[in-house]
Amino acid sequence: MTEEPVRLQKLLAQAGVASRRASEDLIKRGHVKVDGETVTEMGLKVSPESKITVDGERIHTDQTLQVWAFYKPVGTVSTMQPEDDRPTLGDWATKLPERVFHVGRLDAATAGLILMTNNGELANRLTHPSYEVPKTYVAIVQGQVKPGLGKLLKRGVELEDGVTKVDKFRLIEVRKGSSIVELTLHSGKNRVVRRLLSEVGHPVSALTRISIGPLGLKGLKEGQFRLLDGDELAKLQELVDL
Repeated sequence: MTEEPVRLQKLLAQAGVASRRASEDLIKRGHVKVDGETVTEMGLKVSPESKITVDGERIHTDQTLQVWAFYKPVGTVSTMQPEDDRPTLGDWATKLPERVFHVGRLDAATAGLILMTNNGELANRLTHPSYEVPKTYVAIVQGQVKPGLGKLLKRGVELEDGVTKVDKFRLIEVRKGSSIVELTLHSGKNRVVRRLLSEVGHPVSALTRISIGPLGLKGLKEGQFRLLDGDELAKLQELVDL
């Protein structure tokens, strides 16, 4: 539902940019843009859903938009509806104050960051391949990883559903019989990290997604939620052109 238009300086003040008087000064001096256009006039009413920037930085003004970061435990199924007797995201989401959509999936054996939001359009864009939202994982894999693996993964590996490349790769630790690696990719293919690492000879023993775009697991333990703040929401919207 679209909110009623509000005076721009009031909206900036509500978003915590500055006091209303200081916000008026920012507008007069040409620091504020609405949907890409510089605004210098006082009293302009804008929708809270408009794209508003101050000195190029996106400002989150839509107070109806809420996004939660959730640290999904191993064993939880990425669906809102029960499929069997295993716990689901829908079971965890009963702790939240309103109906939400989950953003993407993690297989039941994978832990880590899942986003949940009350905005279906945001959820759709964050999972759409055209926006190429990067996701970072830490994996414990079988075998001792050689230094050249990162180059191979960045060039691309042929899987049954096409070539998959990683954007970044880091070898964290080599142990006796296993290794810990970190990799970033924007592919949304099903179980892609597990299939990719298995294809290059290092099956995954444990997998955790630690970030989606600019958002991480900071302050979260398994099974916990965190409501994103205004700065985080602005970055998330900017990432998918909302």
